[in-house]
Amino acid sequence: MKYLVLVPDGMAGLPLEELSGRTCLESALKPNMDMIALKGVVGTVKNIPKGMTPASDVANLSILGYDPAKYYCGRGPLEAANLGVSLAEKDVAFRFNTVTVSGGRMADYSAGHISTGEVSVITDVLNREFANERYSFYPGTSYRNLLVVHCDSLDEAKKLSKVKCSAPHDILDQEIAKHLPANEELVSIMERSRELLADSDINKVRVDLGQNPADMIWLWGQGLKPDMPSFKDAYGLTGGIISAVDLLKGTGRLLGLETPLVSGATGYYDTNYEAKADAALDMLSKYDLAFVHVEAPDEAGHNGDIRAKIQAIENFDSKIIKRILDRLTGRVDYRVLLLPDHPTPIKLRTHTSDPVPFAMAGKGIEPDDVTIFTEASAGAGSMKVDKGYTLMEMLVKGIK
Repeated sequence: MKYLVLVPDGMAGLPLEELSGRTCLESALKPNMDMIALKGVVGTVKNIPKGMTPASDVANLSILGYDPAKYYCGRGPLEAANLGVSLAEKDVAFRFNTVTVSGGRMADYSAGHISTGEVSVITDVLNREFANERYSFYPGTSYRNLLVVHCDSLDEAKKLSKVKCSAPHDILDQEIAKHLPANEELVSIMERSRELLADSDINKVRVDLGQNPADMIWLWGQGLKPDMPSFKDAYGLTGGIISAVDLLKGTGRLLGLETPLVSGATGYYDTNYEAKADAALDMLSKYDLAFVHVEAPDEAGHNGDIRAKIQAIENFDSKIIKRILDRLTGRVDYRVLLLPDHPTPIKLRTHTSDPVPFAMAGKGIEPDDVTIFTEASAGAGSMKVDKGYTLMEMLVKGIK
């Protein structure tokens, strides 16, 4: 048996006046998503446990079948795993974004989706200023990067890991002073970064080109060294995660899943959809499971870009789902699960904790009466799954 998990990040949303009361998903041309719904069961699943932040790390742990309330460790440690950064028990790993601040407000959580090459230079600047026995900065992909704080004791590390930090995409257009971490050390690093980056050559060039400058780093998503059973131990399956972002790839590495480097995978609108589909097919030829993640719908949601979100959904449908399912035509020994991790509504420009639509089809799955894949059809579907981490077991063992 083969298993295919399809995750268009942040695809779900809310009705929009601009779309005559439809959501982006309802407005998109997505015949292949609808075909999965037609041939399988459709319902809603809550991937964010009550009281937890509706973040991609929490939601994707649920999709992978791990209870976030038990295994959540913060975004930083997951991304550290993909960067090959080994954490000690007394280390705290922070995600840091390169951001644009204007008039004291968060203007851009990604500094115009700054390039990885530019961020590498910025990380060198930060290391020259800060790097010592306590701080280590690492470049990741685009605006997504890492700071590791090496604490003197485990108690200190635990306290630092619990400092309240705000995700920059959650505070767009808001005054940053109201959202700085409640920790003098962290605030000092962030404020010093403004001084260092203000006159950097990279930002001078970006401003000359009319691009948003990376004029500050923003620390958040911190956590301690994770401890999770491998996917093989938990579900008896081999497989891999196809994604462009360190968060998903790092999670995969921690779970013992393969995380191939996909040519042209960017984590943005211009990602190489076809190459991701081909990587999934290759994964299925060698292993039991392929988990395909695309960030583009989520990025469009954060940007408040209706057209880009609809296009990202359509690209996922035509360039990934169709490409994979066409190659699987004639096979009966597989199951497919389609769902976003969380909603990223255009009007809100951030994640919410609401349940998301899912469709599951394939061997042993008896179809219900739902024939299209939308938020509304899923709400009227045959299943309501309150604990997202149980959906993986249903995929593997079948719906009882």
